[in-house]
Amino acid sequence: MTIRKTVLYRERIETDGHGAPCDPMTRVVVGAVLVNPFAGRHEADLGALFDLGGELGARLMNEAVALLDGPPVSYGKAAIVGVAGDMEHGGAMIHPKLGKPMRAAVGGGAALIPSNAKVGCVGTAIDMPLGHKDEAWSFAHFDTITVMVYDAPRPEEIVLLMGVADGGRTHPRSGTVPIID
Repeated sequence: MTIRKTVLYRERIETDGHGAPCDPMTRVVVGAVLVNPFAGRHEADLGALFDLGGELGARLMNEAVALLDGPPVSYGKAAIVGVAGDMEHGGAMIHPKLGKPMRAAVGGGAALIPSNAKVGCVGTAIDMPLGHKDEAWSFAHFDTITVMVYDAPRPEEIVLLMGVADGGRTHPRSGTVPIID
């Protein structure tokens, strides 16, 4: 695995978008910019990317959790693949081995980890969904954090991102709506 760099983003939210005070909430994103070993190639077996995702999760996720002000309650993951790659390369990074180290770091994880993957050029932003780690239908924890790395991904790179938060949205007002099919 060739990692060009790792990235870290931390924010502490103390008011909602209109300036009304709220319970403070911290969101942290960690990530790695790495060479895509499958760039420019169409391979059926992407198992090497499964393994890379698991390794990076184990390496970076505990750092993200340590930077929260409170215990982790929600999480998410995302990947941006450079244009010489394929969206499946991002999917292979975030599924199926990244979840285990993420769940270990947050001390739970009964709910699926929300995710997003796409192909993009240098500086492409991605909306990483966040959801409660144990309660899949906790509407108050349906959230998104937009992330970008100014100089990545280069065509032959992948940006792998993992996010964690110690709270849900500020002043959620749709958290008690019954589920209607």
